[in-house]
Amino acid sequence: MKIYIDYNNEQDKLSPPEDFERLIEDCARAALEEEEIADDAEVSVTLADNAKIRELNAEFREIDRETDVLSFPLGDEDGFEVDPDTDAILLGDIVISLEKAQSQAEEYGHSFRREVAFLLTHSLFHLLGYDHMTPDEEQEMFAKQEAVLHKLGITR
Repeated sequence: MKIYIDYNNEQDKLSPPEDFERLIEDCARAALEEEEIADDAEVSVTLADNAKIRELNAEFREIDRETDVLSFPLGDEDGFEVDPDTDAILLGDIVISLEKAQSQAEEYGHSFRREVAFLLTHSLFHLLGYDHMTPDEEQEMFAKQEAVLHKLGITR
């Protein structure tokens, strides 16, 4: 399985975790394996600051406040679109606020890298069709996220 990454850093306040593109690839691969998806996949990841993610949150969710991560899935109940050049499934777009990730890492008492990996994995499961609107959905999604992070050796 090949993971194609479209990575953009649109903020200049914090450096992303070391080997960030590798972290994206590892999280994506592990999430797809958790779902038993063997297809090549493409994902877009953008790093933003709090001001930019607040703007996007207001525009797309009509919630005028910063958030940690936004997910924009391309798949639906009928499946995923496929890139005709690579035959990779198009998962969608992830936007992460590094500022928010840093403050949450401090709040939760774990590393910045762990928080960013958690946000990546959380968002990847949204791109794969998961949600957490009910307690059962939330429990299933969070169990899958923790399984992926554990597999990658990224613990609290």
